[in-house]
Amino acid sequence: MIENPVPWPNGARVAVCFTFDFDADSLLNLIHPDDAASRVSATSYFRYDANVAIPRICKLFERYGVPLTFFVPGWCAEEYPASIERMVEGRHEVGLHGYLHENPNQFTRDRELYWTTRAVEAIERRVGMRPRGCRAPMYNFSKHSIEILSGLGFHYDTSLMGDDIPYLIRGRSGGELVEIPSYWPLDDAPHYLHSFDLDYVMPIQPPRLATEVFLSEFRSMWKHRGLWVSTFHPYIIGRPARLDHVETMIAEMQKAGKVWFARMGEVAAHVRKLVDAGTYAPRIDPVPYKEGRIAEIAEDAAPQRLT
Repeated sequence: MIENPVPWPNGARVAVCFTFDFDADSLLNLIHPDDAASRVSATSYFRYDANVAIPRICKLFERYGVPLTFFVPGWCAEEYPASIERMVEGRHEVGLHGYLHENPNQFTRDRELYWTTRAVEAIERRVGMRPRGCRAPMYNFSKHSIEILSGLGFHYDTSLMGDDIPYLIRGRSGGELVEIPSYWPLDDAPHYLHSFDLDYVMPIQPPRLATEVFLSEFRSMWKHRGLWVSTFHPYIIGRPARLDHVETMIAEMQKAGKVWFARMGEVAAHVRKLVDAGTYAPRIDPVPYKEGRIAEIAEDAAPQRLT
């Protein structure tokens, strides 16, 4: 099914990237700026990230020798320095996830540039190096993001969902990034997140159902020589019952063999090396895909919603 698979290192059939978005209470403060401080129970739920889940997750994956990539809002790096130190101590990668989990699609170019630059500087102060990868908050990659990120020295993005394997995205002014695609079924929020404060209330299901989805995607990607990328959140999936199932999943992946467990920066560097050597030609997507509304939609037509 995958007609142009990436030749992974050492004959691996699939590349696996376990990635975690460390949001903590950034989004709570963004959505409820006037009364977030009064939402004590909600804050405790999101701070489970830093206080409990991140040390637990790092310890589990390090026991199996599996590296991680964390995507961190700049504000969280400033607010929870011990969590960042734990990631660095475990030699995990720290990428960018906005400054306060803001939506770049609501910004002008200058405003997006300001907040992205501020976030980069916050990560650099805590990690000791600039982030090289980005996942836009809620995957909200804007029409300005490609030029801003490439201009700030980023190597890759993981906000888009346009393929089963890495490809290149290229801006109209020439900026280019390796795109390591994400995929909603491998995001733990649709399976688990239950928060009235975020207006995101999913039915509470047993972890075996989510794990069945995650593993079915892995088995298919192993079969077809693809890429498996999780978008997990420590406060969501870091609870004991759910993390028990993640451990089972790691064990099955390792038992399958020929799996490259990699940081996302390593995947991007591998693809770029192949491209530069002329030994692999990925698909190239121009972004943004369009400018403005298409001609077939009248200027006075109201936005439509699926019902």
